Amino acid sequence: MATDEADAVLHILSRKEKGQPVTDADWQRLFSSEGYVRLKKRDTQMGRPFEDADFRTFVLSDDLAKRAPDLTRTLGLWTGVDPSAAARRALAYLPEGARLRAKVYPVIKPKDNSFVFEVKTDPAIFLYLDPAVPPEKLENTLTHELHHIGFGGSCLTPAVEAEVAKLPAITRTALLWMGAFGEGIAMLAAAGGPDVHPHSVSPAADRERWDRDVARFPEDLHKLEAFFRDVLAGKLSEEEAQKAAMSFYGEQGPWYTVEWKMAAAIEKARGRERLVAAACDPRRLLPAYDEAARKLGGEMPVWSEQVMRAFP
Repeated sequence: MATDEADAVLHILSRKEKGQPVTDADWQRLFSSEGYVRLKKRDTQMGRPFEDADFRTFVLSDDLAKRAPDLTRTLGLWTGVDPSAAARRALAYLPEGARLRAKVYPVIKPKDNSFVFEVKTDPAIFLYLDPAVPPEKLENTLTHELHHIGFGGSCLTPAVEAEVAKLPAITRTALLWMGAFGEGIAMLAAAGGPDVHPHSVSPAADRERWDRDVARFPEDLHKLEAFFRDVLAGKLSEEEAQKAAMSFYGEQGPWYTVEWKMAAAIEKARGRERLVAAACDPRRLLPAYDEAARKLGGEMPVWSEQVMRAFP
């Protein structure tokens, strides 16, 4: 793990707690740390404000000072986690021959999200340093994010990309957003299989929220189908399509729950190899699920022929 950003923040908090002045060198250590530089680069590329002065205010806040002992303890626990176990779980849901390479940055920052960055060039995983996250939950999150990195780097072959490039623009847009289903497959990989609860190592509140959301699977599948129909019919501008698609993320919305349910069904009915093959070619994902749903029975909803015909 690359802990330079977190180390620099904790060093400043330690000096503040001891009543020692925070020097320009202390701030330079933070602002030149690899974790901070890449964090700033990522937010800037996404059009989000990220100013050194604002971050300085955050670091010197009384709230962060109160959390310093817990953050120090948590960083020590996290650096003891072996990422190889997480990598093995992620690789189990990736094509044969997939390779995982990433730098992991535990970071202290205002927003409490974790994410991947520069997947195709210099893969990075940013993990919000959270004292509420024990090592076993950290491993789960690492698996999830490593799957994203492996998925982005090994799934879409040049041949598939060439075929997709020949499709109409609206079809390519629909396929682009279908890539968001990777969240559900990453949930499955992080759990370790379709018979393991995706939040088995999460707080009870997270498990309860997930169960409520998964119970809406039929309704949410139909919402996503309506979205794909509108995209394929050219009813949505690029901005409108993005706004609608982003609404399906939520805390762990339909991009997570619907695809987790679909992926679990494919694996149960046809095996993991079939799931991985379908996931790596988004044109095959919906037909693979419909086939699995019909085999498993239980009145599982299926996708319409209208939508599936759009992806030759």
